[in-house]
Amino acid sequence: MFDTIHEECGVFGIYDKTGKTDVVRSAYYALFALQHRGQESSGIAVNDDGVITLHKDLGLVPEVFDEETLARLGKGTMALGHVRYSTTGSSQAANSQPLLVHHIKGAMALAHNGNLTNATELRESLELDGAIFQTTADTEVISYEITRARLVEGSIEKAVERAMYELKGAYSMVIMSPQKLIAARDPNGFRPLCIGKRDDAIIFASESCALSCLGAEFIRDIEPGEIVVMGPEGLKSIKTHCTGKNHMCIFEFVYIARPDSVIEGVSVHEARKKAGAILAKDYPVEADVVIGAPDSGLDAALGYAEASGIPYGVGFVKNRYIGRTFIQPTQNEREDAVRIKLTAMKATVAGKRVVLVDDSIVRGTTCRRIVGLLREAGATEVHLRISSPPFTNPCYFGVDIDSKDKLIACQMTIPEVRKSLGADSLGYLSIAGVRSIAEESGCDFCIGCFTGRYPVDPPANAYKSRFETKLSEKG
Repeated sequence: MFDTIHEECGVFGIYDKTGKTDVVRSAYYALFALQHRGQESSGIAVNDDGVITLHKDLGLVPEVFDEETLARLGKGTMALGHVRYSTTGSSQAANSQPLLVHHIKGAMALAHNGNLTNATELRESLELDGAIFQTTADTEVISYEITRARLVEGSIEKAVERAMYELKGAYSMVIMSPQKLIAARDPNGFRPLCIGKRDDAIIFASESCALSCLGAEFIRDIEPGEIVVMGPEGLKSIKTHCTGKNHMCIFEFVYIARPDSVIEGVSVHEARKKAGAILAKDYPVEADVVIGAPDSGLDAALGYAEASGIPYGVGFVKNRYIGRTFIQPTQNEREDAVRIKLTAMKATVAGKRVVLVDDSIVRGTTCRRIVGLLREAGATEVHLRISSPPFTNPCYFGVDIDSKDKLIACQMTIPEVRKSLGADSLGYLSIAGVRSIAEESGCDFCIGCFTGRYPVDPPANAYKSRFETKLSEKG
């Protein structure tokens, strides 16, 4: 419905060798906490004495799982969960995760967040060796590399370690074998992954908010390149691929992560407030009220208000009962959908000079409609402030920005964008500003979508559905 940045994926894993923890229910609740990271599909795999059972489908967590489904998954000592947005590979049931494979060494389930930059080359090499792919997601490429490495390695963790020499790009993943639960993060640390503990259970999750919802204790973030193994003998760490570099995607702090998460020691909420405060300093304006675009602009709007001294107000009421399948077939219906999704608060904005804070602008159509809603509600001025720099380049590491043709900042100058959106003024967070919002983390953030400079070389062919296109070309 909206031309906003889409989230990527959320991964979760839990292991309790005592069997006291209801691992299926824990995964179910955790996926609710991670739902913001992906709304296309959901899945849970459970391990009961080495037998892995899987249920996954297209839909939100409560659409995919009901009491009967959870009961059918049964009990176990391990569970793996995933919520997906298709940054690579189309939205289809086959591409849902976790991915379950059976090979000569046994079963393996895999949940993955991120994009490989060499997936095309790896897939072609595997196909030439006789591999047959059932999906168009690069997660299956990872599974093949691990299972192939397993043929020459004695353990699943050694196979993961060997496979990581072949994998390039972004991957935070959790892997379940008959006896072990393994978490691994790419050497650049593009995507977050952390460890938690509750009673006898060890937990891996994309964000700490998934730990909080279970009442679990946050232990630490997994290091870039680190492999953490939980098995019958306890917890151990393999750091063969650790280089000391951390190129976390800055958009985790700007938009993707939940505000109550803590990533690399920094509160996401506080990072967004800092972005708003920087905007207030760099782009001051005389106004009567500061509001945020729900939900991603709210924290930055609060920071702008506190730094500027302009009162903070609730500018919109959001209808939270419109599901992801609320699709409009015509342009007029799509225009009307904004009014159904968001309603401007006349009591807050009528007759007021308004500062509207949002996290980003992609095509600009949604932002234009929101500005229009404020005008219709009686706002006399609308000053737009964006808590990230202009998007001018694709993302190759897991955020759904795959074409310059779709980015308004590549088609217009900033004054032209302002005019197109109908705003009285427009200010973006600077490159220096976005680098500083989580500087306490010590990360050398990836900001390639703003600068065109990436920590690793981008692939030659990295558009979202490249595997589907390849199949259609083959006929």
